[in-house]
Amino acid sequence: MEMSLGDAMKAFIQKSRLKNGIRAVQIEEVWEQLMGKTISKYTEKIQIINNTLFIRTSVGPLKQELHYQKPQIIQRVNEALGEKLITEVVIQ
Repeated sequence: MEMSLGDAMKAFIQKSRLKNGIRAVQIEEVWEQLMGKTISKYTEKIQIINNTLFIRTSVGPLKQELHYQKPQIIQRVNEALGEKLITEVVIQ
């Protein structure tokens, strides 16, 4: 069975620990489009550990806002990634 380079890389990434790191970079790239400029500007760090998206911000009101938007964040991020990867969001 022949595999394209893109498919081979996808297969490698899915088997490796790189997957979550690459996913986090993909999310960072589209975070502003997904959540808007204001939220993006005050988001300090985005991380994926297992199927959990960790969002770090030091802005109290933004933490509250993100907390209420958890279901929408999960939906938007999964749509952007093209797969149901995120099942939980933790605001730090």
